Amino acid sequence: MDTNGIPSRLRAADTDRGRVASLIQAAGGEGRLTLEEVEERLGTVYSTKYTDELEALTSDLPRPALKRRPVAFGHPAVRVHLAIAAVLSVLLIVRWTVSGVPFFWPALPMFWLAMSVLVHARVRGARRGFRPRDGVAVA
Repeated sequence: MDTNGIPSRLRAADTDRGRVASLIQAAGGEGRLTLEEVEERLGTVYSTKYTDELEALTSDLPRPALKRRPVAFGHPAVRVHLAIAAVLSVLLIVRWTVSGVPFFWPALPMFWLAMSVLVHARVRGARRGFRPRDGVAVA
């Protein structure tokens, strides 16, 4: 144990072993490892107890490139639309504050402004190859 009470070696979880096993299998599929090396390393992966031992099994393999997620609000026209909707929402809230009306009437126009921005982003995203299952990332 170190001075903070945290163990110096962490036990590996099944997800850690599965991640390392998929890296080794991918390296074997790319031809970076021979079949014997893949079998040997996979056997070691599933018998490993600590995470530092898992890291040693893939230290000589290249790290996979991170996948960039498509950006839903990346198009300049959608950004302008979003900025205009935000300014209009602020103006509506200021008008509501000054008017002294007890109920929050800007909620309905702000909802439709938000829906228009989302539909615009969806249409622009469809043109750029964005799929809903990819998730949403904001630039």
